[in-house]
Amino acid sequence: MNPRLRSALIVLAVVALDRASKLYIRTHVSPWDVIPVLPGIVNLVHAENPGAAFSMLADAPPLIRGVFLIGVSLSLMAIIGSMLWRLPAKSSLPLSIALALVFGGALGNLWDRVSRGTVTDFAQVYIGSYEFPSFNVADSAITLGAVLLAVDLLRNRRKAS
Repeated sequence: MNPRLRSALIVLAVVALDRASKLYIRTHVSPWDVIPVLPGIVNLVHAENPGAAFSMLADAPPLIRGVFLIGVSLSLMAIIGSMLWRLPAKSSLPLSIALALVFGGALGNLWDRVSRGTVTDFAQVYIGSYEFPSFNVADSAITLGAVLLAVDLLRNRRKAS
């Protein structure tokens, strides 16, 4: 499959899943409700995060926070989009998938931030007594993409040495 087409399809899939899941949560789960899915392990919640990851900048003045977060998102998306566009046809499959996942996740959260001023989070995971900050499909795509990038980088380093 053409790498650009594959990347575009991945981006579209991530954004579609992200939009649909956030719409479902905003429609069916009241803010800050907790619905156990796997009690003690996974809950569905409805949280609106005005900040960045882990609610960073949530207390900053709204105009400064919005301009900064939207600007950073657009800048990173421009870099990643450029990398995706320039990938050679024979580039690493994990690399192209990883970049598309990160781009799709960034686009999903940017869409929320521009249209609503907040990002809807809904998944809450516990490991033992540790509670991860709530997250969404876009966050998961960004994280998975980052892990794939790291794995691809380490794999290519081993091949080079």
